[in-house]
Amino acid sequence: MREICVIGGNRYFGKRLIERLLNYGDHVTVINRGSSEPPSGVTHLIADRDDEASLRAALGTRTFDVVFDQVCYTPRQARLARRVFAGRTRRYVLTSTVEVYEYEHSAAPVREDAVDPLTVAVDTAAPWDDPDFREEHYGEGKRQAEAVLAQDSEGGPAFPYVSVRVAHVLGGADDFTGRVGHYAARIRAGEPIAVPAENHPATYVYVEEIADFLAWAAGQEFTGPVNANAYGPLTTADICAEIERTTGGKAEFHAVEVGEVSPFSFARSYAMDNSRAARLGYTFRDTSEWLPQAIAETLVS
Repeated sequence: MREICVIGGNRYFGKRLIERLLNYGDHVTVINRGSSEPPSGVTHLIADRDDEASLRAALGTRTFDVVFDQVCYTPRQARLARRVFAGRTRRYVLTSTVEVYEYEHSAAPVREDAVDPLTVAVDTAAPWDDPDFREEHYGEGKRQAEAVLAQDSEGGPAFPYVSVRVAHVLGGADDFTGRVGHYAARIRAGEPIAVPAENHPATYVYVEEIADFLAWAAGQEFTGPVNANAYGPLTTADICAEIERTTGGKAEFHAVEVGEVSPFSFARSYAMDNSRAARLGYTFRDTSEWLPQAIAETLVS
């Protein structure tokens, strides 16, 4: 039985990850602020991950084989976690994001080395505690969080770490983002969908498959960044076509040069290359294999 800690993880694919770990027979400890109950069968510790004393008090003398950090958004949070979990875990898995590549614009799928955490500058003095700033700088916060775990400014990495750069997630009746619902509502109402004048495809992953991948990664030995995405990038039109089949409506796109655009529409191309995951032994499916199911189960909710 492995001892596994999950920081956050009470909803969406984090919840599914915990279910998989329990099914494997792992002992799972979940840390959150107590605002919601984790799945049954886990040890629940209540602590504020931004408060070092609170986190240390909740953990006591516990140690873990693997720690999953589902809610690390800033370099400050990563630095605190590095201090607290040094000597407590043999493996640290940070849930990162495709948005670390938000400055890329590449016709070819982007590999992990396009953003090397060892070269990313860290600015812990930025106003990371401001929710608006943190949301606006989501990709930058994740980039810098990865950098804190990778760089040796504090005497070398505190523990072997993995940063799973998760593609845009689709599927699940519990999809809390509202992005698919946004499109469905506009299609049903016959309202225009704003997209960039040059709208690029992006990479996605099915909610069940990212939970599978994270659970698989717990038992591996590789370290560093890894892209986690399905084969088959999708355009806004691809997603809307599936929504059309489900709702019976018709999508009307409106190209804009300047201004706000709909979710899942991108002025830059930074689709991810998942060949490292394949070399390590995990093969993602193609989006065509799960997109209809993902859209249907989200719209049923």
